[in-house]
Amino acid sequence: MTESNAPRAAVDGDSGRVMALVAYVLFLIGWPTLHLATIGGVVLAYVQRTDSRGTIWESHFDAIIKTFWISLVVGVIAIPLCFVVVGFGVLGILVIWFLYRTIRGLVHAIDSKPY
Repeated sequence: MTESNAPRAAVDGDSGRVMALVAYVLFLIGWPTLHLATIGGVVLAYVQRTDSRGTIWESHFDAIIKTFWISLVVGVIAIPLCFVVVGFGVLGILVIWFLYRTIRGLVHAIDSKPY
C-alpha cells in the first residue's frame, strides 16, 4: 500500500511544480500585455492552491495570489496619482517589485524549493 502512494505523491509533486511554473510564466508574459495572461495565472493559482495544501507548492500559489492582488490595488491607486507625477514613481517601484517576486518564485519553482 505504501508503494502505491509513492508514485502518486511524485506525480502530484510534479503536477504542482508544472502548474506553478506555468503560472509564473503567465505572469511574465502578462506583464507587458495588459495583464490578460496574468489573470490566467492567478486563476490557475486559485484552482491549484486547494490541491497543493501541505506541499511546498502551496507557498508558490499563495505568493502568486498575493502578488496579483497587491499589484492590482497599488496599480489602481498609482494610476490617478500619475496626474500629480507621484504615481510614476509608485508604478516604477511596483513594476520592479512585481518582476522580482515573479522571477524569484520562478527560480524557486525550478529548483523545487518553497517560495
